[in-house]
Amino acid sequence: MKRPLRPDEFEVWVEVARTVQPAPGRAIPELPAEPAPPLVTETSAPAPRARSLRRHPTAPPEVIEPGRHRRLVRERDDIDARIDLHGLTFERARARLHDFLQRAHHSGARAVLVITGKGRGGDGVLRRHAPEWLAEPAVRPIVAGVSPAHRKHGGEGAFYVALKRHG
Repeated sequence: MKRPLRPDEFEVWVEVARTVQPAPGRAIPELPAEPAPPLVTETSAPAPRARSLRRHPTAPPEVIEPGRHRRLVRERDDIDARIDLHGLTFERARARLHDFLQRAHHSGARAVLVITGKGRGGDGVLRRHAPEWLAEPAVRPIVAGVSPAHRKHGGEGAFYVALKRHG
């Protein structure tokens, strides 16, 4: 059973769906109805969290432009580096991702692949938080865009990250 899209996932889906070119004889996919905002009443309190997962109030990173995304999928543009975050804790994965992006940018990489895995039930913590980490002030100046990876590069469990030119 599919779960409904969260608002941040819905925004990404809308951006990706706008770039789709249907195959001959196929229809353009319909965008899902916008998710309903959560019901909040004055008496409701936020649910307690089992552990603190730091959330940064940052805007989501830009989506990779469609042409560049297509070149990455078709391997016409190189994926200069890859990082696999499977099995890491939340904080360790975040720190390792930031360090990896800084090193990749410094070495002149223009596109990298971040593999988070899908997690249990397709809603893994690393997968869910990676876009937030890519929008944090520490790496925002070097990230040009982010988009979900093609199935052959990890699909729902990976992201393409376009980096700005080093200089």
